[in-house]
Amino acid sequence: MLSPNKVKYRKQQRGRMKGKAHRGSALNFGDFGLQAVECGTVTSKQIEAARIAMNRHVKRDGKMWIRIFPDKPFTKKPAEVRMGKGKGGTEGWCAVIKPGRIIYEMEGISREMAKEALRLAAHKLSVKTKFIERD
Repeated sequence: MLSPNKVKYRKQQRGRMKGKAHRGSALNFGDFGLQAVECGTVTSKQIEAARIAMNRHVKRDGKMWIRIFPDKPFTKKPAEVRMGKGKGGTEGWCAVIKPGRIIYEMEGISREMAKEALRLAAHKLSVKTKFIERD
C-alpha cells in the first residue's frame, strides 16, 4: 500500500474540506479518467483495491496512472478505551479529495472497457465519482 517514506510530524489534524480542486482537475496522461464529484478522504487501502479491480478487468492491458497519493495520517484509538488520555496512534494514510480531482487515468483500451473498469474502481472508493474522457 502507498504511504510516505518520511514525514515531519506523526499526527495531523483533519482540517476543513472546502472548495474545488484546481490542481489535478484535467486529463494530463490518459484518454479516460475517474473524476471526484464530492469532498472526502480516500485511504491507501481503497486506492489499492480500486487499482487491483481495474487491472483485473482490463487483464493488464493498456496503461494506468494513479493521480492521488495518501500523504495524510489518520489516527484511531483502540476499542474499549476510556475518553481522554490523548490522541490515538496512527492507523493509516489517506488522500484528501476535492470535487474535480482526477483520481485515475487510463489509455490504450476501448472506451467500453475503460468505462467498466473505472466503474468497478469507483465502487471501491469512498467518494462519488464520474467517468470522463478526452475531447
